[in-house]
Amino acid sequence: MQRRHVIALAAAVASLTAGTAFAQAYPNKPIRLIVPFAAGGTTDIIARVISEPLGKALGQPVVVDNKGGAGGVIGAQEAARAAPDGYTISMATVSTTAANPAINPKTGYDPVADFVPIINIAATPNLIAVHPSFAAKDHKALVELLKSQPGKFSYASSGTGGIGHLQTELWKSLTGVFVTHIPYRGAGPALNDVVAGQVPIIFDNVPSSLPFIKSGKLVPVVVAAPERLKDLPNTPTFKEVGLEPVNRMAYYGLLASKGTPKEIVDRLNAATRKVLEDPAVKKRIEDTGSFVIANTPEQFAQQIKDELAVYKQVVTKQKLTLQ
Repeated sequence: MQRRHVIALAAAVASLTAGTAFAQAYPNKPIRLIVPFAAGGTTDIIARVISEPLGKALGQPVVVDNKGGAGGVIGAQEAARAAPDGYTISMATVSTTAANPAINPKTGYDPVADFVPIINIAATPNLIAVHPSFAAKDHKALVELLKSQPGKFSYASSGTGGIGHLQTELWKSLTGVFVTHIPYRGAGPALNDVVAGQVPIIFDNVPSSLPFIKSGKLVPVVVAAPERLKDLPNTPTFKEVGLEPVNRMAYYGLLASKGTPKEIVDRLNAATRKVLEDPAVKKRIEDTGSFVIANTPEQFAQQIKDELAVYKQVVTKQKLTLQ
């Protein structure tokens, strides 16, 4: 009996030593960063801002791989199935870790159990924007127009079950309007059609919409943020228009797959925090309208759990389904 205990203890020590050695050697090859949306959206923008400097900090390239579709589910599924060695990590969004799992029981992954949070990179305001030709260009006029012609108009989002979808549905339930949902494979394709005038309204993240707003190709109506944004000083927050429950920002972080050693998660967290301390990187993120967060894995894990609980309540209360 004593000999078996000694053997078991020796095996455990050997395993721990091997794991530590593996983590100390990490990384020794390029790292793949899955972005679960098409290129051009906010998730893609944030990923590409940090990927190059993060690769330099780690000593190996960080290669962005866009895997869009199903409101982020396809990319998240692939990320959840990745080997737990730190060589495939993924971007975490409210859509993939809270909104979509809350409304879709068949995502194929558990946003809490199947991932190890690394860091929340940034928080991003969301907004409703319209094409310049649209008759309503402020929140009051928008609600009045949609109420007067229910079902006539449509809105674009990054995909069914994404944050743009669920936040718009929450907004619809609180205002009593009816507008048809047109889902896309990501914010980039959705924006293209709204800017082209094929869909008049979009609920999107500020970073991906802001360039079109600045160029006059989109008109901002209302924003989900703690206060008015410096880039959009004339656009009220949802709180200001009496809709505080909709006034929630999105997060953009990094995840590893379940079972990834803590040493590797901590290494990735430390390297990302170092990158986010760079004034140039911080400015690039803030110039998109986002706020740098750079928290601990434990803090990000709690944020994911809290946001998932919120959207489960929204889905239950509003009786939302994928149909």
